[in-house]
Amino acid sequence: MKSINTALLWQYVSSPMGLQQWFADEVTRVGKTFSFSWNGSVSQATMVVVYTGSYIRFHWSDDDDRRTFFEFKISVSELTDRTVLTVTDFSDPDELEEAKGLWVNQVNSLQRILGCS
Repeated sequence: MKSINTALLWQYVSSPMGLQQWFADEVTRVGKTFSFSWNGSVSQATMVVVYTGSYIRFHWSDDDDRRTFFEFKISVSELTDRTVLTVTDFSDPDELEEAKGLWVNQVNSLQRILGCS
């Protein structure tokens, strides 16, 4: 991503209003529980770790494996002075390509909203 205000990017990866702009059709939050809606289907995730302004990790509520998560990490490259958004997600091996494609599309949407593409 080109150099953007990291505080602005943080709002897009950590708040219901921001996530609703690019990640899901609708997002609500009660405490640490986020509800994400896509085409009327709702999935819930618990925010398990947060370092305000730079890092947030979620765990899908219906996933029995407590070691799995998806997360967003914001950093600034010392070499290029560009903002970097790193997305980490777990998927089954047979769903890996589909998951990659989904994240590429979602992040491309975020980049358009932020004026990065």
